[in-house]
Amino acid sequence: MSNTQSRKADHLRICLEEDVQFSAKTNGLERYRFSHCCLPELDYSEVDVTTRFLGKFLGAPLLISSMTGGTEEAKTINYRLAEAAQHYKLAMGVGSQRIALEKPEVAHTFAVRSRAPDILLFANIGAVQLNYTYGIEECRRAIDLLEADALILHLNPLQECIQPNGDRNFRGLLNKIEKLCAKLPVPAIVKEVGNGISSRMAQQLVNAGASAIDVAGAGGTSWAKVESERAENPMQRQLGKTFADWGLPTAECLTSIRHLYPDLPLIASGGLRNGVDVAKAIALGADLAGLAFPFLQAASDSPEALDRTVQLLIAELTTALFCTGNASLADLKHSNTLEKLA
Repeated sequence: MSNTQSRKADHLRICLEEDVQFSAKTNGLERYRFSHCCLPELDYSEVDVTTRFLGKFLGAPLLISSMTGGTEEAKTINYRLAEAAQHYKLAMGVGSQRIALEKPEVAHTFAVRSRAPDILLFANIGAVQLNYTYGIEECRRAIDLLEADALILHLNPLQECIQPNGDRNFRGLLNKIEKLCAKLPVPAIVKEVGNGISSRMAQQLVNAGASAIDVAGAGGTSWAKVESERAENPMQRQLGKTFADWGLPTAECLTSIRHLYPDLPLIASGGLRNGVDVAKAIALGADLAGLAFPFLQAASDSPEALDRTVQLLIAELTTALFCTGNASLADLKHSNTLEKLA
């Protein structure tokens, strides 16, 4: 197993077995409360949670967020996730495809299109790799490998600082992102990995050509904690602990970016754990809600556990709409039923 494969395997194991969630900082959604509607004047069976994102139909506003690839265990998880996404018409992203580009023999662990022929599927490359020999050709290969509908460019400066031998040269990256976006055959989605995107940074990224933003805020899995668990060097281990709760809460990122860009395709992720969190994110302006850990946990268990997880998320979301008197996601966005607590 290569160093990169070993790292991928470590990430899976640590996320599933260790406590690497944010501890002091939350996603900020607990600061909001729905106003309960005791008489919805709706038939529950008619509540509609379908939507469209980047022109594609979705059975629910759910994104199986980018997680893994590169190992046989990751392949099993990715295939299960893809099959669930296909069945429920959800969006899905894969983990960073750098290993697939550099080791073609593991590319099959990402290639989920055969299991999910018509889902909204996102390829994924670390944006910092544009400073380490990557360019339009590598990005096209990542897209082609998945037959992807869009390319995620993920930003992870904190993770790279904690990770042994991380890629830490982010100089001039915005200009390279702009040049890449102009040449890509599909839309570019820029996301963080769990520390958030501010409205100021979102403005720069949109001006550079990003078609959508995934705020990926603080409050869920802390990649500083994950890399701290992996670190053999005591200083790197402590560095990860120091920055374990670093970042901007998801709700804060979401509201500030939506205020700046009323029509920008916007994904909320970072610490979302149930359908009520999803409903809150939608009410705050998100078009799509991304979850990683709940899907990873279920998919690593069994296809049946994953199926139950998706069904529960959709039931929770539908119930939130019903109990706020909203028949659709569009109604929810414009209902003013979500109150900010003092």
